[in-house]
Amino acid sequence: MSEQNQSGADPETQFQPGFSSPNNSWQKPVQPKKLWQLPDFPWVTYSLMALTVVFYIVQQVLTRMYGFDLLFVLLGKINARIAAGEFWRLFTPALLHSSLIHLAFNMYALSILGRQIEPFYGKWRFLLLYVIGAFGGNVLSFVLSRYNSLGASTAIFGLLAAEGVFIWQNRGVFGKQSHGILMNLGFVLVLNLFIGISPGSNTDNWGHLGGLLAGFFFAFMAGPLLEFRRQDAGVRLADSRTKRQVGLAALMVMVAFTVIAAIPFFTR
Repeated sequence: MSEQNQSGADPETQFQPGFSSPNNSWQKPVQPKKLWQLPDFPWVTYSLMALTVVFYIVQQVLTRMYGFDLLFVLLGKINARIAAGEFWRLFTPALLHSSLIHLAFNMYALSILGRQIEPFYGKWRFLLLYVIGAFGGNVLSFVLSRYNSLGASTAIFGLLAAEGVFIWQNRGVFGKQSHGILMNLGFVLVLNLFIGISPGSNTDNWGHLGGLLAGFFFAFMAGPLLEFRRQDAGVRLADSRTKRQVGLAALMVMVAFTVIAAIPFFTR
């Protein structure tokens, strides 16, 4: 409840929040915010990393208990099971990994790309990007590869494509440094694709390509478009994308890859 001003009180000298009282000029110093309290802290990135690590631990425990990878049997990309109607397998392989090195490489990539992209995308749009990348990668792998697969690299390649699109579309904001960033991203992409096609590699290249394409198209239609806007305090950088644009882009990409996923059901 708010209290009414007492009659005779001078409104210019009454205490207001954020200002010192005339009878007590001392104020408690403002405590600096913790790192995780900052508005651009990448909560989704670290949550996805933690969730994936937990899944890996559970994978290892169940494998020791039963003598085989139970979580992969239930959640991995196994074409025959997807064809039998277990469509969650077009998402869940991104939570599983075959080894500690496999997990470490993907989580390192997620930490780098996520911390760079999430502050611009925002929590929910970034999560949507990650899920769409995983879905697109597993769909293309299901359609074009007969091998079983697992790993978050489908989603990681979606993030890689999204960062490239983001820098390109906002090159007017980033200036000359955008060229260097795009060159680095291109080098990372070519290096990973080269490793994937090397003899003896077990890399799911179709999964990587699917994640790359899904991330690219979503980012192109729904990624942040930065612009300078005037306000009372000066000029601020703002995203001109609308929620409707983001939702429509997500729907279009999901529908497109769902149609691709349906191809094997009509070509039997």
